[in-house]
Amino acid sequence: MGQLSTWETVKAVMVASSGNLVEWFDFYVYAFFSVYFAEAFFTGVGQTGAFMLAAGVFFVGFLVRPIGGYIFGRISDRHGRKVGMVASILMMGFGSLCLAVLPTAASVGALAPVLLLIVRCIQGIAVGGEYGSTATYMSEIAQEGRRGFYSSFQYVTLVGGQLLASALAVAMTTTLGDARITAGWWRLPFLIGAVAALVALWLRSGLLETTSKSDREHKNAGTLLGVLHHRRAFWVVFGITSIGSLSFYVFTTYMQKYLINTAGFAKGHVAEVMTVCLFIFMLMQPLVGALSDKIGRKNSMLIFVIGMIILPVPLLTAIGAQTSIVAAGLLILVAMVFLSFYSSISGIVKAEMFPAYIRGLGVSFTYAVANSLFGGSAEYVALAMKNYGYEEVFPWYFVAVAILGLVAVLFMRDNRVHSMIDNPDTNGGDDGGHVTSLHRTQHQSRQPSV
Repeated sequence: MGQLSTWETVKAVMVASSGNLVEWFDFYVYAFFSVYFAEAFFTGVGQTGAFMLAAGVFFVGFLVRPIGGYIFGRISDRHGRKVGMVASILMMGFGSLCLAVLPTAASVGALAPVLLLIVRCIQGIAVGGEYGSTATYMSEIAQEGRRGFYSSFQYVTLVGGQLLASALAVAMTTTLGDARITAGWWRLPFLIGAVAALVALWLRSGLLETTSKSDREHKNAGTLLGVLHHRRAFWVVFGITSIGSLSFYVFTTYMQKYLINTAGFAKGHVAEVMTVCLFIFMLMQPLVGALSDKIGRKNSMLIFVIGMIILPVPLLTAIGAQTSIVAAGLLILVAMVFLSFYSSISGIVKAEMFPAYIRGLGVSFTYAVANSLFGGSAEYVALAMKNYGYEEVFPWYFVAVAILGLVAVLFMRDNRVHSMIDNPDTNGGDDGGHVTSLHRTQHQSRQPSV
């Protein structure tokens, strides 16, 4: 089939991203509502201990993401992006339904945290596959010259999922109060997520496929061997994802607990300010994504990593010392401006480094490994340092990871020349230093096929 019209592209992006919104809503509901149910699953350890253990379960959900990245990335490359996206949303919806009915320690004792861990692993595997499948699909379906803008909607809906979870927390806090939510109403968001997943499943079933038959049937399609043939791309993606994920989860997820546990603000006020911050952050994504189409992805990434080297120590110190929730929110927004230079182009940066036949696995698996090690651990590491009296060390850990990210960015190539989507005949991440016959045929994958 020929080049899609602007409306067809917009429609495909909207449908793909609707499922992404649901998946991340389902995943982040845990983060926003764990402050209400943590002590119901982890008893006898106090509030900080319960928060830390709940964050540990959140972290384990990240550790299994590489499994999901491998499974769904392989499916995406060998059977098509559509199949991968449909399978991941189905699995996430099942996990949300399980969480909605999960028994607490009051009824099953020590078994409760074990069941919580198992269900979060299911969701972690699902979201590990969701990122790569959606990132590659939206990058491939987008029009040349506007890929940064269109692919930014992956994080618009990713943050939108967080925002809906946060907004729901605000609404429920306002109408029900902390006590009633803690008593059992925390289950409602998970039930909502399960129903929404069914709607997203129906929408995604009508998506067009973006991979060609020759790509799907390539001997190394969806194999780790194929990914490792692009070692430069693998390590660059790993490096930028490490600091990108750490930054994202610190300033969008851990901030909730930091404002409660360190700055001493009320849960309801924290939910309100984080909702506003996330909304503004969401609006930044298309703007910065469009900017990357003009200045190049590498320059955007440089702005991001330099900001993450300079800001963490003074910014986290200032936020923790605030007595005004408004001032704290403004400081968080400063960090989110710089974070947008990563998040808005996170998917397209990775997709442009791999050829079509291993793009799904290359993006999914590499992202999932780095994300699980540095993003998923962010809350747990920060809370553990606080619990053991070393809270002031965490910002320096943040800076150290950012420096490693800077090294990765310096090894990036300019997407305006070396893009495996727009310029597949270039060596956009290959280590071989030559153009393969495979690369000469990759241009056909730019056009969606049924």
